[in-house]
Amino acid sequence: MSSSNEPAAPGDLLERVDTPALILDLDAFEANLAALHGYAAARGVRVRAHGKAHRCPALALRQIAAGAAGICCQKVGEAEGFAAAGIDDILISNEVVDSPKLARLARLARDVRLAVCVDHPEAVRALAQACTDAHAQVDVLIELDVGQGRCGVRDVGEVLTLARAIADAAPVLRLRGLQAYHGSAQHLRAPGERAASIAAASRRAAQARDALEAGGCACGEITGGGTGTFAYEAASGVYTEIQPGSYALMDLDYRANGADLAVPAMRQAIGVLMSVMSVHRTHAVLDGGLKAVSVDSGAPAPRLSGWRVRGVSDEHTVIEPVDRSAAAPAPALGSRCMLDPGHCDPTMNLHDHVVACRGDRVEAVWPVLARSASR
Repeated sequence: MSSSNEPAAPGDLLERVDTPALILDLDAFEANLAALHGYAAARGVRVRAHGKAHRCPALALRQIAAGAAGICCQKVGEAEGFAAAGIDDILISNEVVDSPKLARLARLARDVRLAVCVDHPEAVRALAQACTDAHAQVDVLIELDVGQGRCGVRDVGEVLTLARAIADAAPVLRLRGLQAYHGSAQHLRAPGERAASIAAASRRAAQARDALEAGGCACGEITGGGTGTFAYEAASGVYTEIQPGSYALMDLDYRANGADLAVPAMRQAIGVLMSVMSVHRTHAVLDGGLKAVSVDSGAPAPRLSGWRVRGVSDEHTVIEPVDRSAAAPAPALGSRCMLDPGHCDPTMNLHDHVVACRGDRVEAVWPVLARSASR
């Protein structure tokens, strides 16, 4: 065990990791990268791995080494953290409007290839001013609402208005293309539902692309897609780039999606390791709770045959037999229990380190970006 604030040290056995701890199965992680990146490459579509899923520069660097063109993230602080690790092609797949954040974004653009999304003319003007002040150039993606009902414009006229505003801000701003991500489609359970949703999104993106090109604006990139739908964007003939994030880690929510047999299946690579701190006739208690695993997508699932989670509080997870009439072997006091999270992204965000293991031995311990990077 590490003597620092890290939960483990390279060479430690998994059973010696200080708990609760975030564990990455390197074999599963690497298999997921190979499967998805190979699938995209065979279809001529780039992968821009979504760093918000893990917020860990070491994982992002391995995604790029496995073929990703770059990464995307959601916050300026995340982009700064990834850039500090040597990643030089970053998309902030989100809107940035606050003046101090725009100033930071523009300064960062002097050192890396940086792009950001916009959905309002005032945001374009503010971004242009920040870049002018910093003597920087930023690529811009017009965000198109293709069904999420969140950020983005829906009308082709709005797309053209934004394109003209970006053109007026040359050379500090350059139109790269369209951001067309349909987040809620990722968790539609039936493959047919996901396919139909992305078919509609693709039609909307193609319409916007055609309008831009008819208006004399190049649309070199249409980017979007996620772990639940990447195959449909890749097959659309419209998207040039996909943005999966959770594929590298996986969670219970994505595993609940109905499988599309034509799409490579991803393995569960992330888990939260806890220790059994109390054992009773009817239940057992683990030493991690809401501060170690997110429950926004439901309770975690223990990798302990015959047991399930009964409840999660701040510092405790209570597990119980699935069938109380059966004699499920009780876990021993002090033994370890791995739990699969319902949602990997916020679970990663609860930890300072990820413990990378191959088999039952720790291979590396990597830092996760500080929570302050969420600004």
